[in-house]
Amino acid sequence: MNIYKERILELRKLIDHYNDEYYINDKSVISDREFDNLLNELIKLEKKYPEFDDLNSPSKRVGGGITKKFNVAKHTYPMYSLNNTYTKNEVIDWDNRIKKNLGIDEIEYTCELKYDGASINLIYEDGILVKGITRGNGVEGDDVTLNVKTIKDIPLKLSGKFPKRLEVRGEIILPLNEFKNLNRIRQLNGQKPFMNPRNTASGSLKLQDSNEVAKRPLKAFIYAAINDESIDISHYNSLVNARANGFLIPDSIVRANSLDEVFGFINLWRNKKSNLNYEIDGVVIKVNNINYQKTLGHTSKFPRWAIAFKYDSERATTEIKSLRYQVGRTGSVTPVANLSPVLLSGTIIKSASLHNEDQILKLNLRIGDKVFIEKGGEIIPKIVGVDHMYRGKVSDKIRFIDKCPECNSKLIRSKNQSNHYCENENECRPQIIGKIQHFISKEAMDIDGIGNETVIQLYDNKLIKNIADLYKLKFIDLIELDRMAEKSINNLLDGIEKSKNNPYEKVLFGLGIRFVGKTVAKKIIEKFPNIDNLINASYDDLNETNNIGDKIAKSLIKFFRDQININLINELKYFGLNFNKSDKTLSSNILTGKSFVISGTFEFHTREEIKSIIELNGGKISSSISSKTSYILAGKSMGPKKKIKANKLGVNVIDEKEFLKMLEL
Repeated sequence: MNIYKERILELRKLIDHYNDEYYINDKSVISDREFDNLLNELIKLEKKYPEFDDLNSPSKRVGGGITKKFNVAKHTYPMYSLNNTYTKNEVIDWDNRIKKNLGIDEIEYTCELKYDGASINLIYEDGILVKGITRGNGVEGDDVTLNVKTIKDIPLKLSGKFPKRLEVRGEIILPLNEFKNLNRIRQLNGQKPFMNPRNTASGSLKLQDSNEVAKRPLKAFIYAAINDESIDISHYNSLVNARANGFLIPDSIVRANSLDEVFGFINLWRNKKSNLNYEIDGVVIKVNNINYQKTLGHTSKFPRWAIAFKYDSERATTEIKSLRYQVGRTGSVTPVANLSPVLLSGTIIKSASLHNEDQILKLNLRIGDKVFIEKGGEIIPKIVGVDHMYRGKVSDKIRFIDKCPECNSKLIRSKNQSNHYCENENECRPQIIGKIQHFISKEAMDIDGIGNETVIQLYDNKLIKNIADLYKLKFIDLIELDRMAEKSINNLLDGIEKSKNNPYEKVLFGLGIRFVGKTVAKKIIEKFPNIDNLINASYDDLNETNNIGDKIAKSLIKFFRDQININLINELKYFGLNFNKSDKTLSSNILTGKSFVISGTFEFHTREEIKSIIELNGGKISSSISSKTSYILAGKSMGPKKKIKANKLGVNVIDEKEFLKMLEL
C-alpha cells in the first residue's frame, strides 16, 4: 500500500475514534492540541494527494454522533466546529485572509470566552421554547427538550420583543463550586464521584429522567442568536437583544476594533481564567458584521468568520514522593506516581499513572524529582517532563519491580508487549476480583443485583473465590453481611439465577480470557459451536479462524491447558450455564444469500429482535457496509456517514416497514 494512503487511512481512523470518544462517550483521551495536530496533518495530506479523497473523511464533517436514547432532530442551520489556533501569528494570518477576502482594511471583531461544556441549540416559536437539540453530528442531534426545560437559565417564554422564530445557541456548563458540592454529596451517599464538569454537564443532558436533570445545577451561556427577520447586522447587538429576551449572556463579551485589542482580551483572560467559577479553554474571535459572515461563508467543517484561540494546557510543578503499582484483571501491572498534592485546573492532583516501564525510562524518572504535570484532554493528569534544575542530589533511578505487589509472584514481560504481567491469576486478589467483576458486568453476563463493591465484599468475606462460587450463594450466607437487606439479597440471587439463560457467546466472553472480546467471542462460536470443540482445538485450528490471529490463539491455548480453568468450566456446566451455540430453526429461507447492516432505532422491534428475525429467515448480519451488502436497514437515528457510503456503493436502504413487508410479516 502507498505509504501516504496508509497514513491517511490511519489518521482518519484515529480521528473518528477520538471524535466518538469525545462526542458520544464524553471522554477526552487526548489534548485539544494533539487532536488538532492530527486533523491538520490529515487535511494537508488529503490536499496533496487528492486521489485518496473520501467523502466520509473526518476532515469534511463536524465530529460527533447520535446516541440511541433520544429522538433525532435536524438543525435548521448546521452547527459547525471552530478552527483552532494556538499562536499570535496564526491569528494574524487569519485576520489577513478575512480582510483580503472582504477587500477591506479595517474590521470589527467580537471576543468571547470559549466555555468547556456541552453545545445546545434552542428553538423558539412565538416566544415559546419548542425544541432543545444537542449538537450531535452538526447536521442533526438528540432532542433533549424536556431536559433543557429544567435548566433555570433557559427561559421557557421570552421576555420583551422577539421575532416569530428565534434560534439560540449556547453552552451548557456546570460551575466548579456546584461540581465540587455535587461530588461531595455523592461521596457521602457512597456513590462514585463525577470525573469533571464538562462530562457531567454533557451526561446530564442525556439522562432519561428529566427529574434527575433538574437536580443538577446546570447553567446555559448563550453565544449566538439567529433571527432571519432582524435587519441588525451586528452579532454583538444580537446577543444584547437576547439578553433582553431573558437569556444569560456573559458580561465578558467585548467588541474589538483591532488585533491589539483582540490580543489584549486573550492575555487578560489567560491570567484571569483560574479565578473563574467555570472552565474555559480559550477565546472565540468572530467577525461582528453578520453580512460579512455570510459573505465569508463556511468550509465543510468550519465557519471562515470565526476562530478559536486555545490556551495551552495548564501546567503545574510537583514532586514524586513514591511509586505504587496497581494490578488489573488480566494481571497487567501499572506504575502510579504518588505526588505532593498540587492544584491543577481546579482539581487537587495527588497521583498520576506512568502506564509502564517504558514511560518511566523515557522520562528518566527518579523518586524526589520535581516534575511537570498537565491534564490530558483537560481531564487525566499526566507527567510530561522533569525539572532537571531541581534534581540536585537525587540520583537513584526508578527501577521497575520484578515481583507482583499483591501476591509476590515473579512478573513477566513478553516480547512486543509494553506491560509487565503477574501470571498468578488464580491466587492474586485483584485479578480474582477483577475477573468476577468482569463476569457480572453488563457487557458479559449482566447480572442484576450485584455490583463491583458487592463482589469485593463477597470475596473478602470468603463467600466466593471464583465466578462459579456465585452460583453456590445462599440466602443464609448473605443475611449477616453489612448493607445486605432481605430484598437486595433476593434481587441478587434472582439475577444470578436468570444469568443461566444467557447465550454461549456471553458466557465465553464472561470467562475473561485475555484478548477475547465480544466480537472475537462471536467469531469463535461460529467455528466452535460448543465449549468442548474449543477446548480440544489445536493452535492451527484457532489461528485459521476468522479474526483470530497468533496472539489470541496462544491465549486460548494457554487458558484451556490450565486444569483450574477446565475445572471451573465443568462447575459452570453443572450449574446450568450455556456452553453450546443455539440451534435456531429457520422460519423461512426468504433472506438466504442476503446480508444486512442494521443502523439506528426502530418503531416495532428492538435491534436484537431485528437481528434474530434476519437470522431465522436465512439472512446474515454485517457490521460494516461493503459492495457485498444487500440492504441497509435504517432506523430513526441512522447517521449521514452510512447514507453517503450506501449511495456511493449502490446499496439499497430500506426502513423497518419495507423490511417487514419483504418478509410478509
